[in-house]
Amino acid sequence: MIRRTFLALTSVAALASATVAFADGHSKDIVDTAVGAGSFSTLVAAVQAAGLVDTLKGEGPFTVFAPTDEAFAALPEGTVASLLLPENKDQLVSILTYHVVAGKVMSSDLSNNMMASTVQGSDVKIMTEGGVTVNGANVITADIKASNGVIHVIDAVILPN
Repeated sequence: MIRRTFLALTSVAALASATVAFADGHSKDIVDTAVGAGSFSTLVAAVQAAGLVDTLKGEGPFTVFAPTDEAFAALPEGTVASLLLPENKDQLVSILTYHVVAGKVMSSDLSNNMMASTVQGSDVKIMTEGGVTVNGANVITADIKASNGVIHVIDAVILPN
């Protein structure tokens, strides 16, 4: 009986603290949301190596087209390791910022043949017929809200020209 009461009180306390933490619906920023998801360890490592953590934890808002670990694994062997080297930081920053659009762009804001300017400076092409794609990468999960923007999960790493 005491054990059940303790478990019930613990559950209520946990629920109460979760309610406070998520009172705004999404208290984690883009980086913390990606870390918490568990399927973006390569992306997070790349963001750290590029020195972009503070930027993506900033006020924003940002829209991030986030490649999964599997998307990075599909790159030619050695590509990720090479990009993470300090001497390739500029190239890594260019690739990562090509996955970011300034502003909060939800899936309901997208239209077919839409061009979106990335933080890197180039545009990405968004298609909405037969599923949403960004430069040919499929959006596999959309509208993951964060306190400073939104994440759309993609199945490929997109590369600027």
